[in-house]
Amino acid sequence: MLQKSRVFLGVYLILMVLLLSSCTFFKVVWYNFSGIEDYKIFPKRELSASKSPFHFIEDLDQLRVPERINYGKQREIPLDTLLEFNGTVAFIIIKDDTLIFERYYNGYSDSSLSLSFSMAKSFLSILIGCAIDDGYITSVEQSVTDFVPELEKNRFSKVKIKHLLQMTSGIDYFESDNPFGLHVHYYYGSDLEKKLIKLKLKDEPGKKFVYKSGDNQLLGLILSRALKEKTITEYMQAKIWDEIGMEYDGLWSIDHEYDGIEKTFCCIAARARDFAKFGRLYLNHGNWNGKQIISRTWIEKSTRIDTTEGSAWNYQYQWWMVTRENSDYMAAGHLGQYVYVNPLKQLVVVRLGKSMGDINSESWKEIFAFLSEKVH
Repeated sequence: MLQKSRVFLGVYLILMVLLLSSCTFFKVVWYNFSGIEDYKIFPKRELSASKSPFHFIEDLDQLRVPERINYGKQREIPLDTLLEFNGTVAFIIIKDDTLIFERYYNGYSDSSLSLSFSMAKSFLSILIGCAIDDGYITSVEQSVTDFVPELEKNRFSKVKIKHLLQMTSGIDYFESDNPFGLHVHYYYGSDLEKKLIKLKLKDEPGKKFVYKSGDNQLLGLILSRALKEKTITEYMQAKIWDEIGMEYDGLWSIDHEYDGIEKTFCCIAARARDFAKFGRLYLNHGNWNGKQIISRTWIEKSTRIDTTEGSAWNYQYQWWMVTRENSDYMAAGHLGQYVYVNPLKQLVVVRLGKSMGDINSESWKEIFAFLSEKVH
C-alpha cells in the first residue's frame, strides 16, 4: 500500500510540475477538446457590424427544399432529423441570391456566434488577395523571407507565398490533437510569432501537398508584417466586413492581449448569415452589388484546379475543391463548419455544428451535392 501511495504521489507531482510550467498544457487539461464557443476563452479583436448591413431576400417556402434526403447508403431521411441529431447548430441555403432555408438547433439562433475553425483559412486567403490588390504584397511568387527574414537561416528563401496557400511548403508541422504536439500549442499558445520563426523545413518546397495549419499561420504573420500599422482584424473590417454588409459583430481570436497576432488558421467567430456572405462574394467573382471588393483573377486562381508545384487538385489557395466536374468548392472547419459554394447552381450552403455527428466530411459533401440538384 505504501509503495502505491509513493507512485501516486510521484505521478501527482509530475503532473503538477507540468501544469505549472506549461500554460498551454494547463489549458488543454482544463478546456479539453476544442469547441465552437472557444472564442470565449481567448483574447480577441472585435469586428463591428456594418453600418450598411446586407440582408438576403427571404423566400422560406418549404416546397423549394426537399423534406427528405438521400446520401450514401441512407435513404429518405427527414432533412430536419438528419441535421438536428448530427450536431448541427445552424443550416442555411441560399439559391439565386435568396435565402430559401434556415434552421437552428441545439439552443442556437440566427444571432448565435460560432467559431469558424479552419474556415478562417479561406477567409485569410481573401485578405491575401486584397493585400496583393492593394500593393502590400507583390505576388504569390514572393519569398516568405521577404517578410520574415528570421527564417532565412532555416532555408526558407525558396518557400513562396503560393506554397503556403497551396500547403506545399515542406514545413515540418504535424497536424494532430496530441496535447504535447505543436498544433495544440498553436491553438492554445500565447506567442505564435516566436513559434513561427522557429519553424524548420522537412521537405523541399513545391513538391507535395500536406495539410498543416502552420502554413496558414505563417501567412498570417506575413500579412501582419505587410500591413505594418494595421492589424489583420482592422484590415478585415475595412476590406470585407463593412463592404459586404455584415449584420452582426464578430471577433478574431489573438494569441495574447494588446499586440498579439490573429489566430488566422482557426479563429474567426461570426453568425451563419454573415458566414454566407463570404460565399456570396466568391459566387459573384469578388463583386458585391457592383463594387469589385477583390479581383476576379484572385477568385479564379483560388478556386480552379492546379496540380503544378506539388499542389493537390482538391486544395487551392486555402479553399477545398469538392468535385472536378462541377467547380464547386468550400471553406471547411474540423467540427463540420462549412461554407459550400456551387457556381453552376448559384447556391451557397452554410452548416455550423458542435460536431460532424455520425456524418463524415465526404458524406457532408454528398449532402451538399444532393441539395444542389434538388432545391429550386
